[in-house]
Order: sequence, then structure tokens, then C-alpha cells
Amino acid sequence: MINPDSVGRTFDSADLVTVTQSEIDAFASVIGETDTRVAPATFSIRITLSQFESILTKPEIGVDWQRLVHGDQKFEIYRPVIAGDIFKCSATIETLRSVAGNEIISVRSDLHNGSELVVSSWATLVVRG
Repeated sequence: MINPDSVGRTFDSADLVTVTQSEIDAFASVIGETDTRVAPATFSIRITLSQFESILTKPEIGVDWQRLVHGDQKFEIYRPVIAGDIFKCSATIETLRSVAGNEIISVRSDLHNGSELVVSSWATLVVRG
């Protein structure tokens, strides 16, 4: 069960993530994008998903990652992601509700390159009951 005291809290990742051109090229290839001067708009999910998995699976939060399914995703991109960006990720649990025995949480992830906010993304996650 997700700890309701987690709602409204922001958790910072301990890791910095450096974006490489080869990662952008590989991601772009999978989705059929040929222009890799900047990362495709959805590239940031590759970073935020792994980062907020490490944040949300902390025992004090109570998310059972084995029962989690992805429900929805949206992005606000302040500038394109480029090779050489070094990101710090934070995750804020914005909402928690129960529906039909499932817990539904909304998490906002922010990617900062130094003090610059580059991408915010919101994920709706369902922890099956």
C-alpha cells in the first residue's frame, strides 16, 4: 500500500544522467525518427522512468513495482534534449486515489540540467490491487 504521507513530497535522485548521441540515435531509430540533432520529444521517459523507479520503490513510499502498470503520460518540454545534457531528476507524487481496489498515483518528474528546467513529465501509474 502506498503511504499517503508521500503525496506532495518531492524526491531527488542521487544519480546524474548524461545524455549521449548514441542513446539519442538508438531511441530515434526505434521510433523511425531520422533527425537526431535533438532527442525525440518522448526521449525523456527513458531517463525519468528509471530514475523514478529508484525513487518510488523506497520502502517508506510503498509502491510495489511488480504490480505497477503505466496508465498515461504527458510532457512539457522547455527546450529540446541534446547530447551532452547532464540531468538531475526529481519526482513529486502529486495525487493518490483508490479505484476498484487499485491505487492510482500521478507523478511529476522534472529534469534539470544544472539550474535549467528542461522537461517536466507527468505519469499516471496504477498499482494493481
